Amino acid sequence: MSRFAFTIEATDGAARTGAIAMRRGTIRTPAFMPVGTAATVKAMKPAEVAAAGADIILGNTYHLMLRPGAERVARLGGLHAFMGWSKPILTDSGGYQVMSLADLTKRSEEGVSFRSHLDGSRHLISPERSIEIQRLLGSDIVMAFDELVPTTSTAEVQAAAMERSMRWARRSRAAFDGGVDHAERAAIFGIQQGALDERLRHRSADALIDIGFDGYAVGGLAVGEGQEAMFGCLDFAPGQLPADKPRYLMGVGKPDDIVGAVERGIDMFDCVMPTRSGRTGQAFTRSGPINLRNARFGEDQGPLDPGCACPVCTTWTRAYVHHLVRSGEILGAMLMTEHNVWFYESLMADLRHAIAAGRLGAFANDFRERYRPVRGE
Repeated sequence: MSRFAFTIEATDGAARTGAIAMRRGTIRTPAFMPVGTAATVKAMKPAEVAAAGADIILGNTYHLMLRPGAERVARLGGLHAFMGWSKPILTDSGGYQVMSLADLTKRSEEGVSFRSHLDGSRHLISPERSIEIQRLLGSDIVMAFDELVPTTSTAEVQAAAMERSMRWARRSRAAFDGGVDHAERAAIFGIQQGALDERLRHRSADALIDIGFDGYAVGGLAVGEGQEAMFGCLDFAPGQLPADKPRYLMGVGKPDDIVGAVERGIDMFDCVMPTRSGRTGQAFTRSGPINLRNARFGEDQGPLDPGCACPVCTTWTRAYVHHLVRSGEILGAMLMTEHNVWFYESLMADLRHAIAAGRLGAFANDFRERYRPVRGE
């Protein structure tokens, strides 16, 4: 099996469908990666995640380095053996936590020093350490270390963060190449930064292409700028990246975000939304999300989503899941999460089929016509 090979099988406008071949399996694109922050996709067994249609999951470098520790995971055979997942795993670099935990961090050219949110212990993540952690975990797709700042930051702050991210990208690539055994098995993606500024994004893309990566991520979005602004950025950002490499939109997102991003040329996605929503009583349906805590579902004998073929919808009713959720039963979170992951993976399959058939526009318009972002509240 190839270390990493991306094939585009069909296009429809800017959208593409294809496959990434890796030694642990093939990733069909466009692809959605369920998030396994702490070596688990919360409330699901690995076999259930695979049965839902996931070809790859995401692991979190920051959280796994703190608990149970990357060196421990390595001693136990790597992340795949540790959690019982045999397909590819992408690990993020820890850059997002640098922003989200800003009160606990101090940034410098060397990297980011921070206090653990668990016990207050001091740590440093540099590009070299981030790559080392991902190597110890046994990641299949490694992300370069970057600096993420809010899109509301000043132009000067955004430019400085982008330039530093590009310097860190070069160091990340060098560190990855230095781990020869891992580099022969895994792939590394660079992360484009530049907030919503087209010129900054272009400079970032040019720097990343000069370094050379197996794939490229569009970073710095889905951090509160809103869908219209995000789509405005995606109208130009993917086209600045190599057409023959996968394009990964980090941290996205809502189903209608994903449809719009696929139309603009994105190939890979991740988001905690299907799992987090499952634990809080929200189910995704083709008509939009519904809140199973709502009393109107107490005697509803229909499935969560009519027409859904997942094990939850073919076995249990809304009334039963409503009862579990309202009662705080663990099974409620499990069933809701399983359905939501199936919904996302089914959406990706539908997008792939629509692109291959040359009817993405019709599919996307029909989806938007039926999908209402807020329902059942």
